[in-house]
Amino acid sequence: MSTVGIDHIAVPTANAERLIAFYKRLGFPINNEDKWRSGEVPTFSIQVGESKINVHSEGHTASLRGPTAVPGCMDICFVYDGTVEACQKMLAEAGVEVIRGPVARPGGRGRGTVPSLSLYARDPDNNLLEWMIYQP
Repeated sequence: MSTVGIDHIAVPTANAERLIAFYKRLGFPINNEDKWRSGEVPTFSIQVGESKINVHSEGHTASLRGPTAVPGCMDICFVYDGTVEACQKMLAEAGVEVIRGPVARPGGRGRGTVPSLSLYARDPDNNLLEWMIYQP
């Protein structure tokens, strides 16, 4: 048996409302938002394909976490299923500024041998976000 993927990662936020609005504008579903708002659960998550990003909001400190986890500590790469132009348009329509790209970057596919281009941006907590577009 081997490790085959990533189920979830966790990240703290300084402003949960701002983070939810940002990721919703990009089309990401927010899990447990209603239960989080009602106080039934301490966290919500951002769904990314079959994986998720658990968000620890202000006032909630998870008992198991990186000892130096603070808002802005995440650097994550999403795979975008479309063209660079379509990704640029999606980001622009969501009001997200591309800070770098498109630039060629080695991704995880084919152990870094499949050609790809990346666009970089930041979320409201200043986390670095990358959208990788694999080339045909």
